[in-house]
Amino acid sequence: MGPSMALLDQLPLSSGFHARSTGAEVLAGLDLSGRVAIVTGGYSGLGLETARALARCGARVWVPVRDRAKAAATLAGVEGRVETVDLDLGDLRSVRHFAHEARTTLPRLDLLILNAGIMAVPETRVGPGWEAQFGTNHLGHMALALELVGLLRSTEGARVVALSSTGHKISGVRWDDPHFRSSAYDKWQAYGQSKTANALFANAMSRRLRPSGGLAFSVHPGGIFTPLQRHLSQAEQVRLGWINEDGSPLALAQSGFKSPQQGCATTLWAATSAALAGRPGVYCEDCDIAAPTDRGSPLARYRGVEAHACDDDAAERLWSLSASMLAEA
Repeated sequence: MGPSMALLDQLPLSSGFHARSTGAEVLAGLDLSGRVAIVTGGYSGLGLETARALARCGARVWVPVRDRAKAAATLAGVEGRVETVDLDLGDLRSVRHFAHEARTTLPRLDLLILNAGIMAVPETRVGPGWEAQFGTNHLGHMALALELVGLLRSTEGARVVALSSTGHKISGVRWDDPHFRSSAYDKWQAYGQSKTANALFANAMSRRLRPSGGLAFSVHPGGIFTPLQRHLSQAEQVRLGWINEDGSPLALAQSGFKSPQQGCATTLWAATSAALAGRPGVYCEDCDIAAPTDRGSPLARYRGVEAHACDDDAAERLWSLSASMLAEA
């Protein structure tokens, strides 16, 4: 069987940016006045840097929050118009309430940035018994996008950006048991599945936005030390080769990991770059379209995109499966 058509679309553009480009560099010279963005997870880590960069360029930014006190502290002093609204992605009632408020308050929605996420958590259930990483990282975000799709379609040039990860290489979608109901839970398999789902969601979402001129993309932001690692013990991070026994970053991690300012750059590039017009649904990394994984490269684990994460048929199958789960919840 040959490569999927979607994998053939994974052709880097020589964008002019690179792995160390910052969000500020990507947005330099852009005036986003009058634009409206929603950034999930926008008060921590990469999401905070993304929200800050968009607001600085004039966008009105809505940040969904679970912890208002924490959000108030981290967003204090952010330049521009940033508003916080309650949202828990693991609770569909909360998702629907947030979306209703958005539909009745916002005049348009130019950017929906699905940035929030959890990684390698102990076995946890959300909603109607969903595995938490699949339920939060994918299903909660899909539910939000579906609730807001009318607003997106009515906004010229709207874009959806879903944060995936090189973690998608760990696992494709576990079609027969996505919620680990009949097999032993593996936190990394669950995380990898959710990141594949994020990429496939963007692939499928791009087709739903095409008639109105909208676009959707998935991005790998790069390795970054952020609160995403909060569920990993120091010992596990040592075993992963990220830190030394004393908690300091290993030299290899220091050279390979990005700062949050660099980590938000690919998201912002996918959200705003004119170069991506006509390239719907692609998976991006280092401020460019990612190439298919090069099996001969020593960096194959960390760079490129796997066929299972950018397959049109798999994307439609996941969309149908997920829509059924949401309808039954």
